[in-house]
Amino acid sequence: MKLENHQIESHNENLLTDHQRKLKFISGEVEGSPAIIDKLVNFQIAIPSWALGTGGTRFGRFSSGGEPRNIEEKIEDIGLLHKLNASSGAISLHIPWDTATNPSAIKALAAQHGLRFDAMNSNTFQDQSNQEKSYKFGSLQHVDKSVRQQAIDHNIEVIRQGVELGSKALTVWLADGSCFPGQLNFRRAFQNTLDSLKVIYAALPEDWKVFVEYKAYEPNFYSTTVGDWGQSLLYANKLGPKAYTLVDLGHHLPNANIEQIVSLLLMEQKLGGFHFNDSKYGDDDLTAGSMKPYQLFLIFNELVEGMDARGMNHREDLGWMIDASHNVKDPLEDLLQSVEAIMIAYAQALSVDRKALQESQAINDVVRCQEILQQAFRTDVRPLVAEARLRAGAALNPLEVYRTLKVREELIKNRGAETVATGL
Repeated sequence: MKLENHQIESHNENLLTDHQRKLKFISGEVEGSPAIIDKLVNFQIAIPSWALGTGGTRFGRFSSGGEPRNIEEKIEDIGLLHKLNASSGAISLHIPWDTATNPSAIKALAAQHGLRFDAMNSNTFQDQSNQEKSYKFGSLQHVDKSVRQQAIDHNIEVIRQGVELGSKALTVWLADGSCFPGQLNFRRAFQNTLDSLKVIYAALPEDWKVFVEYKAYEPNFYSTTVGDWGQSLLYANKLGPKAYTLVDLGHHLPNANIEQIVSLLLMEQKLGGFHFNDSKYGDDDLTAGSMKPYQLFLIFNELVEGMDARGMNHREDLGWMIDASHNVKDPLEDLLQSVEAIMIAYAQALSVDRKALQESQAINDVVRCQEILQQAFRTDVRPLVAEARLRAGAALNPLEVYRTLKVREELIKNRGAETVATGL
């Protein structure tokens, strides 16, 4: 399904008067609003190809219908999102789920929708139908060298495909670990993984990065070979300047101070990027900002402060990606909500009175520090985010347009009610 400009323009026209009234008010409240809007226009968040279908749990999966059946339809769906919000201008692929048989045609199709290819994601956490060796007991950590080599070869193949599509990064997430005490030797597992990563690192093009993602638990429940940000940082430091840590907001033990982790990784120049989602209990992969919006704001507060301190480009110097599973929502609606929440948190962080905060920190005025941050968080910056969309030619209210035009119904009509997205 393709959205036409006049459909979005008609929607915006109906909302314009009310929007301008709200924008005028908030622009008077938030200092530097024009600069914030400019940054919002420029900011882009990559959509993962695997999040375009209905997710599920080990108990079941309930399809919403009209799911993308191949990489071409996934690109079309992300093109729809980007047309609606002008903030979803990149796609993050998962291989082998999204292997392109004709890379030049896929790259051209993405360009037609205004999309580029963000980080490529390898898959050694499940066995594929044509796979010789099993990853049941690990991949890059495996005690069998031939299994490790198979996993290495797969990652190098993902890099090759990424080069053809114009990507510049590889994300490595390992399910490797153990479920029971004594199952494996921790040091040997770490060293095997490091040796494997070194081979993958050597295959990176000069202008590429590798992101080492960590996770505290699951699918292994006693130990995980890359279990936290410290272990990931160890790998990144040992590998070299093209290796970075990737932070998934759901990959922490309960109540972890993610904003502090982000700050320290930035300080060490080893923060590579993000997988945005939200959670109540564990790695729930829920809509960004749906459970802990203040935490999302605090993370962005550290990001903005740390990136500005180093003179980093907000759009280009980190990888911004969503990683979510939509068990009961329309996946495209959920992704629209996640992008909106991320943009709001970013705008709030940009609005923090940085000078006043630094002055308050310098004299240990704890109360004022809290007030400055909560003032920014409690300010309704949605008109600034909407104005950024308007200036980029997108919808003032993307979700309303999506529902008014009955996009899901059209997708079901075109693709069928029983389709299952590849990779799920």
